Amino acid sequence: MGGELEDEEVLGAVGPRLRALRRDRGITLADLAATTGVSESTLSRLESGLRRPSLELLLPLARIYDVPLDDLVGAPRTGDPRIHLKPITRFGMTFVPLSRRPGGVHAFKMIIPARPEPLEPSPQTHEGFEWLYVLSGRLRLVTGVRDLTLPPGEAAEFDTSLPHWLGSADGGAVELLVLFGLQGVRAHIRTGPVRPSRAGNQR
Repeated sequence: MGGELEDEEVLGAVGPRLRALRRDRGITLADLAATTGVSESTLSRLESGLRRPSLELLLPLARIYDVPLDDLVGAPRTGDPRIHLKPITRFGMTFVPLSRRPGGVHAFKMIIPARPEPLEPSPQTHEGFEWLYVLSGRLRLVTGVRDLTLPPGEAAEFDTSLPHWLGSADGGAVELLVLFGLQGVRAHIRTGPVRPSRAGNQR
């Protein structure tokens, strides 16, 4: 009986996990239906928990989202303590997910590659709130009217509904840790007393 309840809990978590993956990728149900050949209504029922997940439905979704099938069902890798990280490349940058649970705050490592000439900012907006910490390199962070340069060891947090852009300040590679959550979900991380932004950091 206990095993059946655990199985139901695992299956019940598949829908929210699929919805979170789709929204994270910026894919609509209509786009997903066209790509997988699964009807939009079936995908909607699967995400809402009204349709029981099956291998036939999950395999094409795992391919589209480029994640292991185990990640869709949240199955633990029995006996293996290692964390299997799968880098994702977007917008010319590499993102390494550090968290697997859908919803809440997402953690990932971001790598901005070196370029012969730094890119010009192209600010974007989306729902959410972001906290970042520079591991190496010099990060150029544009948020609203602010244009800042962050060296290694500095952190920043900002509302992503403001126009923002991240890039290299000097053309060198940059590595940083990022925590991202939807509106209402903030990191609330402080490494010391809160200080106002220094004018010397503005470009």
